Amino acid sequence: METTTYFCSKQKRMKKIIIGFIILTAGLLLLGFNTGILDPAYKHLIFTWPVLLIALGLANFFERSSFWAGVILTSIGTFFFLPRLIEFHFNFIHLFWPLLLIMIGVVIILKRTLFNSFTHRGHIKSGSKLEEGVIDESNVFGSSNRVIQQCNFKGGKISNVFAGSKIDLTRTTLSDQENYLDIACVFGGVEIIVPSNWRVQIQVSSIMGAFSDKRFGASSQQIDNSKTLIIKGSVVFGGGEIKS
Repeated sequence: METTTYFCSKQKRMKKIIIGFIILTAGLLLLGFNTGILDPAYKHLIFTWPVLLIALGLANFFERSSFWAGVILTSIGTFFFLPRLIEFHFNFIHLFWPLLLIMIGVVIILKRTLFNSFTHRGHIKSGSKLEEGVIDESNVFGSSNRVIQQCNFKGGKISNVFAGSKIDLTRTTLSDQENYLDIACVFGGVEIIVPSNWRVQIQVSSIMGAFSDKRFGASSQQIDNSKTLIIKGSVVFGGGEIKS
């Protein structure tokens, strides 16, 4: 158990280091472009959403539960970045949806083989668990519908790749101060049902998707500002909703 905890902690540290390195590199490049050290003509090539997808994908490579999401993010980012880097004699972007459909078809046909292979290697961890008020859920080519029983909810992590989640938190209470729930959805989504008086902050970046708070019926006077659920992460070709 201690070995597993140490390994997971090491993965998270590595992921933070990679994210920090990416942000540092972006800052140095921006500084170079703005000061004229680097040719400004390349600025529009670097600071684009495909490069952002590639960066997010690379960061996810270093955590087992999000490895497959990283592969997909990097693949999509690279696909849309190539036409900016290389001049093709045909409309390369028009290949995206046909290739995507072909890929989905192949994956569905080989789903069990691929899934077992990646699970055996530790790249995919599919399932859901709740320990001491912290949720850890991953879905790949599937869906889940879970009602969390009475507990002191502290946040956690939800990852969906070609999958969806529905999490009902109405029977729980929110832990004191700030609680973080990390969301990562690629071609998937998540629906989170919370009590109407919870204070929820959304810090989710969306690419070809959206994440919104659709709660109704709670006035600002009813919101408990002493406790906060902060939802952060990213959704790509997917989305999420907060309901009550």
